[in-house]
Amino acid sequence: MLAIDQMKLNAAKAALKYIKEDQIIGIGTGRTVKIFIEQLATIKHKIAGVVSSSVATTQQLTAMQIPIVDFNSVVDLPIYFDGADAYNSLKQLVKGGGGALTREKILAYASKTFICLVDASKKPSILGTFPVAVEVIPIARSQVARALVKLGGQPEYRENFFTDNGNIILDTYGWQISHPMELEQQINQIPGVVCNGIFAIRGADVIIVGENNDATII
Repeated sequence: MLAIDQMKLNAAKAALKYIKEDQIIGIGTGRTVKIFIEQLATIKHKIAGVVSSSVATTQQLTAMQIPIVDFNSVVDLPIYFDGADAYNSLKQLVKGGGGALTREKILAYASKTFICLVDASKKPSILGTFPVAVEVIPIARSQVARALVKLGGQPEYRENFFTDNGNIILDTYGWQISHPMELEQQINQIPGVVCNGIFAIRGADVIIVGENNDATII
């Protein structure tokens, strides 16, 4: 196993401890989450059901015979597990490398506790090194790109990719994000933007950092 995969596995194992008996949980998308779901299969008898953030996650859960729950039927989502592309010391995140950011943000917002799983290669820093994914209604692609440039970003169209919602992604580079909440709000106010990958207004409650031999809880 690659060292980075071992780190992800250690984070995933540590996250299992947060799951309570007969609980509905939310699950995100990404490489670390895939490993988490593999571990989740070992305690699936404890889980009442899972609200999934993406088609890919739903397919993996179904293959492991872990029950899926329609989010619209859920009144209370006690806990949500997801990864991140970057995080800072305030547990604010940049997400969206996998393109499922909108559904992920919906579940994070709804959850009482948001647990983020990362490996030790991701260090806390000023956000912006990893591009900010912006989900956009296709007809507004050029308009939104021009507006992102005015905000100091450098948007690039993610070619041959559509989100599960049927929209496109503009990966936006060039920001050193010292005020994540403000930028998150500014991007969301651009007509045609569905959502963006800054998770600052609703950041993580707990970050589990997988290391070579263990995991650190922040």
